[in-house]
Amino acid sequence: MTILALEFSSAQRSVAVLRGGTGNAVSTVSEVVETGIGGTRAFEMIHAALREAKIEREQIEVIAVGLGPGSYTGIRVALSVAQGWQLASRPGGVKLLGISSAECLAAQAQAEKIPGRVNVVIDAQRNEFYLAAYEISATGRREIEPLRILTPGDAAARADAKTISIGPEVTRWFPQGRVVFPRAAMLGQLASGRNDWSAGDRLEPIYLRETNFVKAPPSRPIVP
Repeated sequence: MTILALEFSSAQRSVAVLRGGTGNAVSTVSEVVETGIGGTRAFEMIHAALREAKIEREQIEVIAVGLGPGSYTGIRVALSVAQGWQLASRPGGVKLLGISSAECLAAQAQAEKIPGRVNVVIDAQRNEFYLAAYEISATGRREIEPLRILTPGDAAARADAKTISIGPEVTRWFPQGRVVFPRAAMLGQLASGRNDWSAGDRLEPIYLRETNFVKAPPSRPIVP
């Protein structure tokens, strides 16, 4: 199985191409990472990763997308690329899979040998945080608190001496935290062990807020 992974949910954007081996084992053929530029150069990054891997677009069998939470624009770009790719492929040609970027962060923390109770902290704007807690060891990881939105006070209350806070910008709020970015190579590794494919129109960013809007008042005639 040949996987294209797109992780655009943070300021460090990455694209990876992975090729399956025996069982669920995969190898990272190539990964392109960009940090600190204004926009997401999605197609340039994809072309570079494919070129480095010496793989043609037609050989991609699965596209894995980081669903966030995080940069709404970046996630939407990744979703649009995946949806368009599936629409343009032959029927049944490309499978899509969405994976939580918080789960990717926890897996990345395990790969970087960050053990114990780990809080994944992501900026939710509006002076709030997305937070999920994991127990991480050398052999595995387990979610112990599901992803939710917390106030700064609630997030700080969970950042005790025995807990490590991680995330793309975590040191802005928790100086003792560890900066960890979700990486496309890890996203592809996670995708290799799954088969819960999704139709393109079913993939949506992880956005825990309830949708609400204020209806505009009816128009009024202009009296001269």
